[in-house]
Amino acid sequence: MQQLQPEAYKAMYALEKYLAGTSITKTHAELIKIRASQINGCAFCLDMHTKDALKYGETAQRIFVLPAWRETTLYTDQERALLALTEEVTLIHNGGVTPRTYNNVVALLGEEYCAQALMLITTINAWNRIAISTQLQPAV
Repeated sequence: MQQLQPEAYKAMYALEKYLAGTSITKTHAELIKIRASQINGCAFCLDMHTKDALKYGETAQRIFVLPAWRETTLYTDQERALLALTEEVTLIHNGGVTPRTYNNVVALLGEEYCAQALMLITTINAWNRIAISTQLQPAV
């Protein structure tokens, strides 16, 4: 697909470059990417972002229990707020982002960080859909 739509991929990569320059931490970014990819069932992105998270210092334990983040104290209040936002955006068809979730992210991280997180969540959801639709596979 990248060969068929090179300008579209160029735009996606430009968005990735922009997001890498925002104030979103690598830990927050990878938790968001992993959680959205878990929900969407994107094996390619899960493989990539779990490896990236480990490279950036994330622990295997926190990656392993991420689907049950509500049931553990392993995540900070900020991370929990971002994970809730990630789930509500990824599952937008379930009623969208609640004011409580949105306001919690803003209260804990600020409006600019929340806006950047929304762009990151939207971007990983787009990548998940591209990877799944084109049947990208993790490298063996």
